Amino acid sequence: MKNIFTNIILFIFISTNVNAHISHYKNFKKIEMEIFRNNELIGYNYYFFKTINDEVQVTNQTKITIKLLGATIFDVEGYGEEKYKNDKLISFHSKTKQNKKEKFVILEMNKESNNFTIQGSSYSGEASKDNIIGSWWNHKLLQAESQISPVSGSIKEQVITFIAKEKIKLYGKNYETEHFKLKSKNQSLPDDKKLNFDIWLDKNTGLIIKVKYLRMGEWEYRLKSFE
Repeated sequence: MKNIFTNIILFIFISTNVNAHISHYKNFKKIEMEIFRNNELIGYNYYFFKTINDEVQVTNQTKITIKLLGATIFDVEGYGEEKYKNDKLISFHSKTKQNKKEKFVILEMNKESNNFTIQGSSYSGEASKDNIIGSWWNHKLLQAESQISPVSGSIKEQVITFIAKEKIKLYGKNYETEHFKLKSKNQSLPDDKKLNFDIWLDKNTGLIIKVKYLRMGEWEYRLKSFE
């Protein structure tokens, strides 16, 4: 059971375009999302925004705990930090402890090659600056063609499909949303490696308000509050 849930973490922190218009988020201080499995609260995903001179820093704190018969079978605690300058990602560092196993990413913009240099627990090497890096705060993920895992540094191509306009109510608030499907471009990947998310975007704020997927149960990330 622990090994099955270990694979889930690869799908938890995905999204964010490196060329995202960070100015859209400069007035935000915090975004709080709660994480549910089979409609049971199991954790949180928080984002904090800070602007220093011409740099924008976005930090992410994530905690997930799943118990079975009183025993913890899946436990994740992660921290990430993105830095942007002139709307361009210049660095990303993360550390994640997953069932006592350490994962990490150290990403820097290489000024000579104009690409990213990555050292990660699953991948080390160069990556195009057009790649995305994961976090659910940024709506630009819905325009991205590929992503870099903020947990391990691995790179995956993705396809985005518009589904429908839908009304959603969360925590007593009503949202006018656009529903999208995010899937792996490579459908020959094993099922436990494929991306397969339903994502709801609030048109008024530009925030992702809900993410849903199936993986040993029904998982949902729900936007609880923002300021």
